[in-house]
Amino acid sequence: MNFRMISLIIENFERGKLFLPSKDVHRTMKKLLLILFAGLLLTQCVPFEKEILTEINMDIQDRQLQKIYTFQDQRLADSLYQYFWHIDPSYRLPAAMAFGSLRDSTALDSLAALLEDPIDEVRAAAAFAIGQIGSKKGELLLFKSFDQTDSVGLANVAILEAVGKCGTQKSLEALAGISTYTPKDTNLLIGQAYGLYRFALREMTTKEGTQHMIKLVTDDDYPTLPRLIAAHYLARTKELNYNLSEDGADLVVAFTKEEDDNVRMALATVVGKTQSEAAKEALLGLLGAEQNHLVKCNMIKALSNFKYEEVKEAITKTLKNPNVNVATTAAQFFLDHGVPQEARSYQRIARDTFPWQVQMKLNAASIRHMPAYMEETRGYVNYRIRRQFEASSNPYEKAAALLALGEFPWNYRYIGEKGLLSDFPVVRTAAIQALSIICKPENFNKYFGEGNRKVRKDILANLTEGIKNGDPGVIAEAAPILRQKHLNFNELIDSLNFLQAALNKLKLPAQIETYNALNETIHKLNYEAGFKPKTPDMNNPIKWETLSGIKEDSKATIRSKKGNIVIQLFPNEAPGSVANFVRLARERFYNNKNFHRVVPNFVIQGGGNRGDGYGALDFSIRTENSMLHYDDGGYVGMASAGDDTEGTQFFITHSPTPHLDGRYTIFGKVTKGMNVVNNIQQGDLIEKIEIDF
Repeated sequence: MNFRMISLIIENFERGKLFLPSKDVHRTMKKLLLILFAGLLLTQCVPFEKEILTEINMDIQDRQLQKIYTFQDQRLADSLYQYFWHIDPSYRLPAAMAFGSLRDSTALDSLAALLEDPIDEVRAAAAFAIGQIGSKKGELLLFKSFDQTDSVGLANVAILEAVGKCGTQKSLEALAGISTYTPKDTNLLIGQAYGLYRFALREMTTKEGTQHMIKLVTDDDYPTLPRLIAAHYLARTKELNYNLSEDGADLVVAFTKEEDDNVRMALATVVGKTQSEAAKEALLGLLGAEQNHLVKCNMIKALSNFKYEEVKEAITKTLKNPNVNVATTAAQFFLDHGVPQEARSYQRIARDTFPWQVQMKLNAASIRHMPAYMEETRGYVNYRIRRQFEASSNPYEKAAALLALGEFPWNYRYIGEKGLLSDFPVVRTAAIQALSIICKPENFNKYFGEGNRKVRKDILANLTEGIKNGDPGVIAEAAPILRQKHLNFNELIDSLNFLQAALNKLKLPAQIETYNALNETIHKLNYEAGFKPKTPDMNNPIKWETLSGIKEDSKATIRSKKGNIVIQLFPNEAPGSVANFVRLARERFYNNKNFHRVVPNFVIQGGGNRGDGYGALDFSIRTENSMLHYDDGGYVGMASAGDDTEGTQFFITHSPTPHLDGRYTIFGKVTKGMNVVNNIQQGDLIEKIEIDF
């Protein structure tokens, strides 16, 4: 019996709605009820032990959990706050995590309260969200909640990493100065390494922090993950407040004896940055024997730090590597670092039996580095590339041929005439990319001499026609060319009305990337400051019925001629992305779509409806950031042109890519078929995607 029941009984007695045989009995019963009421009131004032739930059960079929994810999807911060105080940590955790995607700075004080939550995972989620928000105000909140007595909890790891996302120079110095963590303090080492890495991505480093990272990678007594993070810190940071050559010898030794492939491939990049003689000898000596093709790709790139004549022979040999990614990386070396005196040899090598990806890069290298006096040879190379372009039925090979032709500026007419009239979107887009190669050099006007005005008018005519035709790939690639200052297209354009007309015809949110590229150009040509990219409004709620039956161990299988790729889905971390992926797979949208982008030792990307990376269907989905890290190959993420612009395209990583953490939704991981991922090439088809409950 509760307060409400007693009050109703008394009320009914007063109104005579309950029958009693006499007034005396009525009065007696009323007194008894009042006594009962008073007794109940007294018992309610007696303290009782509150039940504390400690188990986190993230069941995506839970309606309450779905409600929280819906609020996140709709960006309803006020509706999420109520769950911060829920008795069940299974709800507090996702409510806190949601703000890692919302990035709402007004939530900082509320998130700070969750930093004191009794459940470690909830505290970690709150720290993650504060780091994602990126406000300096979060710095003090994080430091105040750090538990000096806890060396194994997840919260401290998340706090140290989050400080790297929002902290000031003072925090960086404090983080870099921690020297008490031993190799047994795995979690604290991970947190410190991630924190320093996040600072470095914000172009903030200290000599002491870099020395700490060098210590991690050169001492294999430390656990693998913090060593991996440290290696990426050293490999990726452009401007280090430290001269790596000071520890070059130790780094080379660490590279040569490293057994973990992921750490070794990052260390290959690091030793190349030292530019030491020992590093060069180690890279050259191990290149031929290296069995892991991902490590080999990084070794080839690392050798670009040394004199061309000292490394060219070893890299030339890798052109014949059976792995196309290795051979393509080698060809890219000659495109980027080739020399005029060997331009003729690049086209001779290209005539060997190579995959078209390798051939076209070598042909491009030949044209780029060809001296002006070799006019006849250049003409021959041009002829061969044009013949290959016209004979090929593969749109990706044709696109590569146009990019190669773009290395010789006088090819602009051919590129415009042949490329922009193609039936294949990827070829039309590549034609504009080739024109961009021609237009990019600052000496454009000097190159074309007195005729530069006519050339600019001809190129402008191609860009204008492409934009008027409404092709999203062409518009997206053409827009940045128009705003290049040294081309001064403003003096040739009578009116910007055609740009505004094209902008008005673009469909949102499907063509949001193109819309932002064109709108920025309009602002720049109008000399308007303060351009801000547009973010799609909420337009596609999570289809919960699609996730009916989906569990944490549910898988998707991508079938291709190269083999099958099995992916474990992550509905608890990214329900909207998983629901979208599952729905598109069931509707057979992905059938016969291309992997349109392959970057060796980075990603393969596919799922677009045009095959060139532009355009989408008539909806977008929300970015779903989580505490998952791209700390291994095989993670499946959503391709994005900015927050909340995701749609149909996804990518799979070849190797660790921690710079993508907290920016690109992770919704799955490859559990079988990484060999297939590593063999996928641009243009390969997704035959179909099957969902396995």
